[in-house]
Amino acid sequence: MVVASIERCPVFGGELKAFAADDAKAVPGVEAVLPVSAGVAVVARDTHAALAGRRALAVEWHFGPNAALSSIGIRAGFEQYFGEAGVPVRRVGDPDAAWARAARTLEAVYEVPFQAHACMEPMNCTADVRADSCDIYVPTQAQTRCQRTGMEITGLAAERVRVHTTFLGGGFGRRGEQDFVRDAVELSKHLGRPVQVVWTREDDIQHDYYRPAGLNRLRGGLDLEGMPMLWKHHIVAPSILSRIRPEATADGNDRTSVTGAANLPYAIPNIAVDYSLANTPVPVGFWRSVGSSQNAWVTECFLDELAAAGGHDPLTLRRRLLAEQPRHLRVLNVAAEQAGWGSPCAAGRHRGIAIAESFGSYVAQVAEVSVSGGQVRVHRVICAIDCGVLVNPDIVVAQMESGIVYGLTATLKGAISIEHGRVQQGNFDDFPLLRMSEMPDIAVHIVPSEEAPGGVGEPGLPPIAPAVCNAVFAATGAPVRSLPIRL
Repeated sequence: MVVASIERCPVFGGELKAFAADDAKAVPGVEAVLPVSAGVAVVARDTHAALAGRRALAVEWHFGPNAALSSIGIRAGFEQYFGEAGVPVRRVGDPDAAWARAARTLEAVYEVPFQAHACMEPMNCTADVRADSCDIYVPTQAQTRCQRTGMEITGLAAERVRVHTTFLGGGFGRRGEQDFVRDAVELSKHLGRPVQVVWTREDDIQHDYYRPAGLNRLRGGLDLEGMPMLWKHHIVAPSILSRIRPEATADGNDRTSVTGAANLPYAIPNIAVDYSLANTPVPVGFWRSVGSSQNAWVTECFLDELAAAGGHDPLTLRRRLLAEQPRHLRVLNVAAEQAGWGSPCAAGRHRGIAIAESFGSYVAQVAEVSVSGGQVRVHRVICAIDCGVLVNPDIVVAQMESGIVYGLTATLKGAISIEHGRVQQGNFDDFPLLRMSEMPDIAVHIVPSEEAPGGVGEPGLPPIAPAVCNAVFAATGAPVRSLPIRL
């Protein structure tokens, strides 16, 4: 077996123009340098030699039309959609008429950045392509897709392509993609020997399928008692399904982009949710809890804004609006009770609450935070989940903790920004993760249920960002409308 490392164009959509391989081939251990569909591959006896050879490459690229792409330009493009009608995905009552007769109105724009998956183990794959068989050793979430990739490249029948699933080293949706699988299978077929392709951390951060960035315009109306009577939500974001299953977005809607918003559970008499499919050259993919990961933040934070505008306690308002939603109400009450909602916090601390239904499970969380010197510290998280009939409670608790950690990193830490058509971040120095010393105490309470089993791998994530941001709102009096939190 040999090891390969691939130099890729730093600009989205760019293509290889030329490369000089002499210096790379002079590195001890390097056996071959060749163009592949992803860029230029350096093949060597071991990883160290492959990376050293790659550093010695001289490569020229055609950067193409995306060389001027930037986060600022992408945001400006998103804003233009607010001047157009989106695709209606939910209508209740008469929102336009309600806007005209509301005693008080409130408007806000919420912004989320692109997010990388940042799996602890970077992308990698080993392939052994022979005349009559193909073996793929890969940390994958999508075995069937891997087999089909092998069939496509080798021309072999399904029974000749075997996928050996290794431990994932973190998945979160990233390991359902096929780019790193294609790397290895293409090289093994060309070289006629087993090849292991190993990505660097920089490869992983700069060539991901990112969680979509997006803008959300919210408009709310209150009646004379300060109760919400109107909810209008316009989502502008790229579509994941338009790449993976374009037929699913033929009507202009991507259901994965609106989940967590279209299923708003609150009994508000007038609701309008619209979506504008706004693709960019930045590739997007499934990221843990998909649309709910950001839409729950938007909806739950805006509800706290409406509660404050109407003079209502956030928990009390939710209870009133969820009177006909027993599963939402149960987890909400358990989380609030266990967190001591209504009793004083420790000095300098404030609480925030949020709830989200996703993947068939219902989760409420209360975050206890402090704000000092412009920094947010999350001290404690109380989580309540109703995931239906339960099999293994330890797994449920572990997945809730895991989702909270993953969500806290995106809430407090990193973001992917684009400049000159490329990702500006490259490693954990500029795309930081939550550290052990920053980990809050977490208590998970499983609500007994006889309902059909729901998921647990993803539903723990959506409520954490709004719970933390609502606590920051309580502490500062200023709503958090962009992530990660920057005070």
